[in-house]
Amino acid sequence: MESERLYFRKITRNDRSDLCKILQDEKAMYAYEGKFDDEEVDEWIDRQLWRYENENGMGLYAVILKESNMLIGQCGLTLQDYNGKKVPEIGYLFQRSFWHKGYATEAALFWKKYAFEVIGLEAVYSIIRDSNLPSQRVAERNGMIKADVFVKRYRNVDMPHYVYVCNKANLPPK
Repeated sequence: MESERLYFRKITRNDRSDLCKILQDEKAMYAYEGKFDDEEVDEWIDRQLWRYENENGMGLYAVILKESNMLIGQCGLTLQDYNGKKVPEIGYLFQRSFWHKGYATEAALFWKKYAFEVIGLEAVYSIIRDSNLPSQRVAERNGMIKADVFVKRYRNVDMPHYVYVCNKANLPPK
């Protein structure tokens, strides 16, 4: 699976050191109330491996920069709790040195197309903390609209989140 500058593959345990560059970076993880410790990184990887096996291949995938073959982030579809049900979310996290280069938008666009054209989903979501303006901009560039706000509790903090959505039925014709 690939886009113009990126390709995507399942995360493996061998990606741990590269994922730590994201998950253990205080600034990259500000929307999660801080960086992860070693145990939380291992739980994150385990959760992706579980998702691949138990959620029809959904999960966050390693984002590899074609020009260098470097893992620069993660992006994909996960099932998230919203409004009493599980919804397919396009999520993304990147190393800070690769922010503001269009990679998150390129990856998110790929996964939206994949969700609609390969999996056959009718809608995709991005659930983004209210203080995470860059991720909100990525969702907007991905053709999503802000549809709701709700509070998630994470790490004993109540965090307002915006719910962005894109419906297949609302896409312009090809």
